[in-house]
Amino acid sequence: MHSSTVRTWLLAFLLLATIPLQGEAKIYLLSVGISDYPGRQNDLRLPHNDAATMQWVYQQNRRAQTSLLINSQARLSTVKAALRGMTAKATTNDIVVMFFSGHGVPGGFVCYDGILDYGSIYSAMAACKSRNKMIFADACFAGAMRQNSNSGRRSGGVKKDSNVMLFLSCRSNEVSIENPRMTNGFFTYALQHGLRGGADANHDRVITAKELFNYVSAKVSRESGNQQHPVMWGRFPNNMPVMRW
Repeated sequence: MHSSTVRTWLLAFLLLATIPLQGEAKIYLLSVGISDYPGRQNDLRLPHNDAATMQWVYQQNRRAQTSLLINSQARLSTVKAALRGMTAKATTNDIVVMFFSGHGVPGGFVCYDGILDYGSIYSAMAACKSRNKMIFADACFAGAMRQNSNSGRRSGGVKKDSNVMLFLSCRSNEVSIENPRMTNGFFTYALQHGLRGGADANHDRVITAKELFNYVSAKVSRESGNQQHPVMWGRFPNNMPVMRW
């Protein structure tokens, strides 16, 4: 076969490989990262990089549709609207992901101009038709989200059987560590490596919740000198897909 013909066929194949097949289950990501808060006293170094890194990982997957909100873009009303929009269009077999990196408080995540309470997140996720829903949070005190998810006062009465997986960067009494030598927090660093294939223990190109937890929790504990311990919680099967390649 002529070399120019071979090149033409190769280019056509690569193009088709990046286009999702009709009817194929999709992956939706809302990635939020806030380093630059109003004023200077609350600023962080890495969350906007964390969010951009996570979007980049998902953009490598032909099934994924991503949305990125960083710093002043991540206003409370904007994040809520993006979350509702994402969860509303997902169907049963789709994968729905919210990633947040920034300040956390026991009752929620700190957006650029206000607190996104856990109840708002749970309500949007619980109404979503997808069976594969997850929240990744690289934030201080993120572990408190699992403790508060049954509280009507803090979570809007949304119960733990709302079929949402929480994968949180640290326990409720820990902080997410920023290392000046790294471009991502420990949790995001391990998470993105795991989602890119590091966690695929059986090499079937489907990364499950159990595979991801085993990989990320071990890596974060090791890299942080046992100072930070991710937690995973919710009502979902161990083999729930968190990424399909």
